[in-house]
Amino acid sequence: MSAVLAEGRRPVGPPVLVDVGAPADLSRWLWLVKWVLLVPHVVVLVFLWIAFGALTVVVFFAILLTARYPAGIFRFNVGVLRWTWRVTAYGYGVLGTDRYAPFTLADVPDYPAHLEIAQPGRLSRGLVLVKWWLLALPHYVVVALFLGAGSSQTVETVSGETVVVDTPPYVGLVGVLVLFAAVVLLFRGRYPHGMFDLVVGMQRWAWRVTAYAALMTDVYPPFRLDLGGRDPARPPTHPTGALP
Repeated sequence: MSAVLAEGRRPVGPPVLVDVGAPADLSRWLWLVKWVLLVPHVVVLVFLWIAFGALTVVVFFAILLTARYPAGIFRFNVGVLRWTWRVTAYGYGVLGTDRYAPFTLADVPDYPAHLEIAQPGRLSRGLVLVKWWLLALPHYVVVALFLGAGSSQTVETVSGETVVVDTPPYVGLVGVLVLFAAVVLLFRGRYPHGMFDLVVGMQRWAWRVTAYAALMTDVYPPFRLDLGGRDPARPPTHPTGALP
């Protein structure tokens, strides 16, 4: 079964597919400077994600009124997610490829990382009110464990006085595993295969939740860790031949 991308048709397969080719011929040291190479992408993605957030608000009301996700906005928002996933795969979210991520919203068939989301048909008006915060809440807990969280502030009362308490950021399992893989790569010249499969599996879980929370599908993400670079839900052959 393959995901149907045509507008107005319901997907007959999994709504979200996330792949990245198995790492091969990785540089021992390039990961040390990728943070510099990623700066142009980060600058562009900041603006793209601002647009993504604003358009998702528009989509919220569009679904309430029409039960449809506007096709033009859908293509743009999928492009933002696709671009971000390529940068994640290249950068410190996976370190799965040394091929520099392209600057485009479109799919790049021969690039190792791919993200596809099927264009939905009719969406539930009722679910749009609760799925992004209430229904997705258990997944948010899991994703925070995988990816970590930034610093935050809470207001507490101490000895009768109200104080603001800073909660320090913490690194998730993905960050720990990628750091370990980078050290192994530096000294042994290879990315541990089992570690790569686990990292991509956790990222795949997070991207499924992202698509659901962004109102792009009504299909609830499975509580399942699908390991490996190739999405297990993908058909046996990839049309581009780019994936193993």
